[in-house]
Amino acid sequence: MVRTTLIRGFAVLGIAALAATAAEARTLDEILSDGTIRIGINPNFPNMSVRNDAGEWVGFDIEVGKAIAEKIGVEPEWVPTETPQRVPFLVSDRIDISLGALTRNSERAKLIDYTVPLHTEVLAVLATDQIEGDRWQDFNKEGVTLANMRGNWTVGWIEENMPEVEIELVDTLADTVRLVGQGRADAIVENIDFFMAFTDNYPDVNWRVVKEPIFVAYCAIGVQQGNDNLTEVLNIILYDLHSSGFVNATWEQFYGAPMLSAVVPSPYF
Repeated sequence: MVRTTLIRGFAVLGIAALAATAAEARTLDEILSDGTIRIGINPNFPNMSVRNDAGEWVGFDIEVGKAIAEKIGVEPEWVPTETPQRVPFLVSDRIDISLGALTRNSERAKLIDYTVPLHTEVLAVLATDQIEGDRWQDFNKEGVTLANMRGNWTVGWIEENMPEVEIELVDTLADTVRLVGQGRADAIVENIDFFMAFTDNYPDVNWRVVKEPIFVAYCAIGVQQGNDNLTEVLNIILYDLHSSGFVNATWEQFYGAPMLSAVVPSPYF
């Protein structure tokens, strides 16, 4: 059994946010006057935002950001923000909005505002036909090895909730899938959406996602607290992008499979 010290994301978040110098956010009128919207993108989550061979940003968040900027009538300005920087960058007015798989939680909500959900993250089991199990609990047994990434909060969750398994840790999404694809691990318990595209590297493996998810988290666009007009406009834009099928089609384009739990659009905020 691998034991990994877990630093909860919200604890790091709180420290980082307190260290940031608060600054008043740009209003929608100021964004329109400037002609640009500063969009925080997270390079930690392929294929949310990655650089191609030409050094250009591509990915799910990039296409969503372009669509948002076009509907507002401004140009996007991409601002790379590592995972712990997202909320401090909003608080200190270094970005106007934050994308980058920003999961809604109560700790962040004390510091920033959220739009309606942009996409989901489904904690579930990705396995193959070489191991049986219809629920995540079925995998909690001796002889099962789960692949995961160093530093992921899910490592601590597995240790707490699936104490019978062994955990094999690697450094990247691709390496995590490789362990299972090569038969060196049995399954992955993680936010499976981000791993699906890498299964294409192993076409001879019969991959399967256990139908019953562990839970579904909702990721939204982060906005500085009190910037209500901008948040309202973003909510209307997101309704249009969801209703047209743009969000789900773009997700499938970059992740190689439909969103495991699609967001149901609502005209009411």
